[in-house]
Amino acid sequence: MKGQVPIFRAIALDVAQRIINSEFGEGSKISGRTLLAGHYNVSPETIRKAISLLKDEGVVDVSQGKEVTILSVEKSYDFIERYKSAESVYSLRQEIEILLREKRDLDVKLETVLTEIINYSDRLRNLTPYNPVEIAVTADAHITGQTISQLRLWQHTGATVVAIRRGTEIIISPGPNAVIKAYDKIVVVGDSDIYQRTSEYFNRTMV
Repeated sequence: MKGQVPIFRAIALDVAQRIINSEFGEGSKISGRTLLAGHYNVSPETIRKAISLLKDEGVVDVSQGKEVTILSVEKSYDFIERYKSAESVYSLRQEIEILLREKRDLDVKLETVLTEIINYSDRLRNLTPYNPVEIAVTADAHITGQTISQLRLWQHTGATVVAIRRGTEIIISPGPNAVIKAYDKIVVVGDSDIYQRTSEYFNRTMV
């Protein structure tokens, strides 16, 4: 499963933590792969991979007789911290990928709904092109806290509100009582100059 820690790496991390906890002191020797396999209830091959990883990191050394010697507490710290950093970066990348997928899905949904709205609205059907635009509402915009009805947007700008994007939520065809909040993104349609007129009207600061 993507994101799941391989067993051998989990064992290597556990051994490194036990070294830090002084269960295994520097210069001491720990049991061979067969005994370790019994302790972690895994195959000797899995233990071999774990010990090999620790050896590559300078945490332990392995003699030709397969005896494992603890080399460095400091390297154990380094190994664990580096792994935590890698996991943090991986988690952030995963979150970004999820957000991007959600945004793409929302964009597709919004485009579909816009097309349906245009097809069913006599007034909007006559706009060629209908130019859907998305305008962000700033924190100090004078329209913050007003309802769609109170905006009188058509009278002021010639634009029609077709949706509100609020975080990951999309409010389709908001009714006249829908309240505008700071940082909303208002989707409107109108003629070719609609973005400039509506943006200027939306974001006049409150007096």
